[in-house]
Amino acid sequence: MTEQRDKPDMARRKRTDEIADAIKENIIEQNLGPGDRLPQEKDLINQFSAGKSTVREALKSLEVQGLIRTRTGPGGGAFIETMSESRAMSLLSNYLFGKNVSIADIYTLRKALEPLVASSAVGRVDEAGFVRLHELIAVYDHEPADDDERWRQRMAELDFHSLVASYSDNSLLAFVCRFLQRLLKELAICKDIYLLSRPVERRQGIEWQQQLITALRAKDGPLVYRITLEHMQHAEQAMLALQATLASQFLHDNQESRR
Repeated sequence: MTEQRDKPDMARRKRTDEIADAIKENIIEQNLGPGDRLPQEKDLINQFSAGKSTVREALKSLEVQGLIRTRTGPGGGAFIETMSESRAMSLLSNYLFGKNVSIADIYTLRKALEPLVASSAVGRVDEAGFVRLHELIAVYDHEPADDDERWRQRMAELDFHSLVASYSDNSLLAFVCRFLQRLLKELAICKDIYLLSRPVERRQGIEWQQQLITALRAKDGPLVYRITLEHMQHAEQAMLALQATLASQFLHDNQESRR
């Protein structure tokens, strides 16, 4: 009977997904947290009336997702794991790998979501947060001395918005916005743009960020929304202009090499 249940067909693979989903529901219902142990394998087999290999595949699926970790030997078993934001974003980045995500794609979402996440942080940013926002601006309020500093400045510009998002009362919205900011750090075309050895006009962007801090202090939600939207629109135009410059430079270099 077990051999029939464990037959590697589409139905069994679907059963594996059902068991994995059921285990996740049990974790929530039983309020299990990081470090808590799941039932033993034999108990899961009995609970779901499934074969050993089916249960093991379900556990393996959860482990690949970063939701559990398994240990062998005495005291071993399956334990709830903490899913870090970084790991979650890495998994999502892997899904998008090869899908030709563009700067314009990212800013379509940023223009829609960044004003919302900033507004949702109104009244939640503490004094330490305001100090940190000013510290980040100080990283890029001047021309860089070298390529290393130029890179750190571009990362700090994105970290400013990541910090604002961290104060949101909407964890899903904050995660999506921070993921978009991470994409701008990791996208190949963005990395090329950040390494361009040319002055970057940051005055307008910094002015909006300072206005944003003032509006957050004043707890003025509509103003926070408007400032952030204008800032995102400006940032998109700046990034697309730099992308065009990079493309033009690449074309020029190719023409020169052919000569």
